[in-house]
Amino acid sequence: MTSSAAPTDISTTIAADLPYLRRYARALTGTQSTGDKYAIITLETILADPQIFDRSTSPRVALFKVFNSIWVSSGAPIEESILPNGPEARAQMRLSRLTANTREALLLQSIEGFNADEIGEIVGVSGDEAAKLLEIARDEMSKGIVGNVMIIEDEAIIAMDISEIVAQMGHEVTGIARTKTAAVDLARETPPDMILADIQLADKSSGIDAVNEILAELGDRPVVFITAFPERLLTGDRPEPAFLITKPYSEDQVRSAVSQAMFFTSTETLMA
Repeated sequence: MTSSAAPTDISTTIAADLPYLRRYARALTGTQSTGDKYAIITLETILADPQIFDRSTSPRVALFKVFNSIWVSSGAPIEESILPNGPEARAQMRLSRLTANTREALLLQSIEGFNADEIGEIVGVSGDEAAKLLEIARDEMSKGIVGNVMIIEDEAIIAMDISEIVAQMGHEVTGIARTKTAAVDLARETPPDMILADIQLADKSSGIDAVNEILAELGDRPVVFITAFPERLLTGDRPEPAFLITKPYSEDQVRSAVSQAMFFTSTETLMA
């Protein structure tokens, strides 16, 4: 009875954190399919060997810790299906130039909200070392790629704040759209290199629909969703964004997500 109950107990313990592990995995790998694959392997590994799940720490840290061990041991390989000159291959090439663990540390803090000590525990270094990794990551990412960014956001103050953050990073803001129709028109007028979008817009239209129409018409480009309704995108039932920030957000979250998303761009007009 005890042995059969243990996996069930762990499943219940980590269930609430699985959507966020999938979010992190997608941001780390750049694709939903690869990210979900790593998340599934993590869950299967824990269920097969419950002892690997560290109960001396928080369930969330323990879950991400197992994921990181699998990620590191796999060498983060590029899938054979990825085209040699495709955006994911180019992204992996850029990532290979970053200091080890910096990208993981940045995502763990800015997207998932872990502190330096928790990050250190997850990636296997001290809290002080994790803090240094975060400093290195911000510096390396700030020297990354810049381009034209379109903002889809119906709340004026939030739109202005995001616009200022993006501009301070060196990007050009092509404009701010408050509705789906305005977003599509703006994208046609000035094609963006990346899109920052809310989900629920001023006229009750959908930022998701706006993004999908823009991508269908203009082609693939990185998207970061900033929303108070993350559960609408973390369903697992349809393609999900690799970069999803929950309101209320921090400046670090926006900077990190924009920099990370630019690493996976397929737009050749960006200045590397």
